[in-house]
Amino acid sequence: MSTIANNIAKVAARIREAAQAVGRQPATVGLLAVSKTQPASAIREAFAAGLRDFGENYLQEALEKQASLSDLPLTWHFIGPIQSNKTKAIAEHFDWVHSVDRLKIAQRLSDQRPANLPPLNICLQVNVSGEQSKSGCAPNQVQQLADAIAGLPRLKLRGLMCIPAPSDDPDEQRAAFARLRGLRDELNHELDTLSMGMSQDLEAAIAEGATFVRIGTALFGARDYGRSA
Repeated sequence: MSTIANNIAKVAARIREAAQAVGRQPATVGLLAVSKTQPASAIREAFAAGLRDFGENYLQEALEKQASLSDLPLTWHFIGPIQSNKTKAIAEHFDWVHSVDRLKIAQRLSDQRPANLPPLNICLQVNVSGEQSKSGCAPNQVQQLADAIAGLPRLKLRGLMCIPAPSDDPDEQRAAFARLRGLRDELNHELDTLSMGMSQDLEAAIAEGATFVRIGTALFGARDYGRSA
């Protein structure tokens, strides 16, 4: 078994145990492999080990990998900050976007989504910890933004995403994820997705209802930001 396949098995076991601990079916938690800075060969290994969902932060890197992996039936998620000049390529080449935090970006994604593709699945990124350095709309903006995005014709609003302030305290981890779940539950939209939890806190996220955990380091090892895709 390759290192990546072995890591996937370990993460799958963590997901299964965390779900069962709170009475959830493990199948309700999707594993989104964060493949930024990883070569296409690593994604092929992960695909061979059963993964289908891959998250990318950097557009140009992602487009190059998508071209070299076009023979595989992968689902591509954009999970990084979005600049206005990147929306067209994102709308054309991704199945999901987890990091929408402004109406302007959502409108551009809707306008630029090709008519021959299904609506683009959207999660609103929420800054649940109020960090100045983090992207995401403020919690008190979620309802208004969700209402506006739900009316855009080429998008499908699926849920919310967050990247809380780092913490080693399981109670603090759960509290941050509970805030996102509470915001989702308060919305007057039927949303099925909570994109939250990473390698160090996936158990807390699953306990609070995560439907996608975004895992990079635990699958692929520490990132080498000097390596090309």
